[in-house]
Amino acid sequence: MVKLIAVISVSAFLCTGVSAEYVYEGQWSNGEQVPEGASLAPNNNIYISYVMGNKICYFTSTGSVLGSWGITGTGDGQFEKAEDVFYASNGRVYCCDGDNDRVQYFTPSGSFLGKWGSSGTGDGQFNYPDEVTVTPNGTVYVTDSGNDRVQYFTADGSFLGKWGSNGSGDGQFDSTYGIAIAPNGNVYVGDMYNQRVQYFTPSGSFLGKWGSSGTGDGQFQYPRGLTFAQDGTIFVSDWFNYRVQYFTSTGSFLGEFGATGSGNGQFNAPAGPAVTPDGARIYVCDDENDRIQYFNRNEPNVQPASLGRVKALFK
Repeated sequence: MVKLIAVISVSAFLCTGVSAEYVYEGQWSNGEQVPEGASLAPNNNIYISYVMGNKICYFTSTGSVLGSWGITGTGDGQFEKAEDVFYASNGRVYCCDGDNDRVQYFTPSGSFLGKWGSSGTGDGQFNYPDEVTVTPNGTVYVTDSGNDRVQYFTADGSFLGKWGSNGSGDGQFDSTYGIAIAPNGNVYVGDMYNQRVQYFTPSGSFLGKWGSSGTGDGQFQYPRGLTFAQDGTIFVSDWFNYRVQYFTSTGSFLGEFGATGSGNGQFNAPAGPAVTPDGARIYVCDDENDRIQYFNRNEPNVQPASLGRVKALFK
């Protein structure tokens, strides 16, 4: 009878849910400065935009260089602050060309296809476009950070709509930075200086928000980049807290990883994240350390935490 009690106790423990954590797996650096944006292609190649190098590079999933394009300038395929990159399901690679106040798009190997935008406050104009994301049907969303708004376009850049203004109310922004599309199509925006994430319908109707200034769970010091796994988990690069936090789609805190420094798993201003659809691996641009780090989801092997309790049942 004592033996039966011990088996039941262990079985109950093994059924206890324990959250997965992300652990350091690897890194690379190719000599380029300030990696800012990251995006995964369907073949698991990863595209990185370098804001100081004015270049887009693409790599294998573990960091072997496959190709690159871009130089400093104002011509087609040139950049003045290559802020963000996104590999769209239509096979195009979109890039926010910050100081040139435009979006450019390319083939996966970097051949120039088109561009739109100019400096200003009108429809389709920008004051430093910072982040770009594309829906499966080809709608392009751009954070127009200096104008404190989001604009969205057809795949070729025809203006469709916008929302946002300067402020701290619902649907207002103080520098729009990270942007990501949830699996259900809602649009999530990093409201950087308001230290929060807001989310909206695809046409910009306010749905919710979370976050405040601080170092606790769900607090931020400049939410910089956003990305989604297919299960609806959202990852947020928490820039000056030197970490990545992850949440449910309504902002419930799930976990975090990272600390300040230059060691493995540490960050100096983490920026654009990119996650595999299944959430098993996440890549993070480690801005001021000039490198990309990647982390693996560690599914916990649940083992008895206290054998003393089990042994006591046999006494």
